[in-house]
Amino acid sequence: MINCRGSKCLVPFSVALTQPSDPVNFYFTRITQPLRAKMDLATNPVLKSFLAGSFSGTCSTILFQPLDLIKTRVQNNASKSSNHKAIAVFRQVLRTERVVGLWRGVTPSITRTVPGVGLYFGSLHWLQSVTGETKPSSPLSAVCLGAAARTVAAAAMIPVTVVKARFESGQYNYQRMSHAFSSIYTREGVRGLCLGLAPTVVRDAPFSGLYLMFYTQLKHHLPTEDTKDRSSLANFSCGLVAGFLASTVTHPADVVKTKMQLHPSLYSSVRVTVFKVMTLSGPRGFLVGLAPRMLRRTLMAALAWTVYEEIMKNMGLK
Repeated sequence: MINCRGSKCLVPFSVALTQPSDPVNFYFTRITQPLRAKMDLATNPVLKSFLAGSFSGTCSTILFQPLDLIKTRVQNNASKSSNHKAIAVFRQVLRTERVVGLWRGVTPSITRTVPGVGLYFGSLHWLQSVTGETKPSSPLSAVCLGAAARTVAAAAMIPVTVVKARFESGQYNYQRMSHAFSSIYTREGVRGLCLGLAPTVVRDAPFSGLYLMFYTQLKHHLPTEDTKDRSSLANFSCGLVAGFLASTVTHPADVVKTKMQLHPSLYSSVRVTVFKVMTLSGPRGFLVGLAPRMLRRTLMAALAWTVYEEIMKNMGLK
């Protein structure tokens, strides 16, 4: 209670202690402190997920880049069976560009994959927190979570995806990524930087949704003792099987995406591309490049998820 006598007020000692000496700074701190806490790396699980995913994506991208390059070139010249073609492309690259040629386009691949994988895992962790589905309760929820998180990442990184595909094809004489971006924008406008967005989302969203579904379901059916004792091996094994199944289902969309990004004048839309591939190569045309892509995506996803799970476990988020 505060007693006033004339112009002076007597403030109890306990009340005086609670009054801030600088009210403006006090209330500013009260408002901004929760925001700083959310953005603090040490306490923010979404940022931790982003960094863990980015690191795992870096390792897998550098290691398996040659398979992506071979897949792109096989799809760019589809005539023979994909397996023989992949071997022929591999030999040709070694003969004309040497071993280093197998890593052509690794810079745009890293530029796309590192933040892309980080965005995927960060978005996935955020969606799981918002929906309360830390461990997907059903196959359908796993598909929806994986597809939604991948859609965000795929849409954000589509300009880099276009540049990456053209670097790997060997048909464009881009010197640097900045040269590629400026050249595409000058000649084709913003649309050129977004070529293949629809088939990219159609390919990546179902892939991630199916992958997460297969991955979580396979882990769920593993014996608990084996999972605890050999968690890394169990994660990698589940990742291999999940990647194989998801890659096979979504490969036709990858063929359409590559055609549209490499030859926009010939393949101007999804409908036109599907019609031309079917006319020129028949149903088998949608399976061109399956072997190198399936091998790359399977190994890459398995490695990325294994590294991610181990990092998150060491951070105390698993």
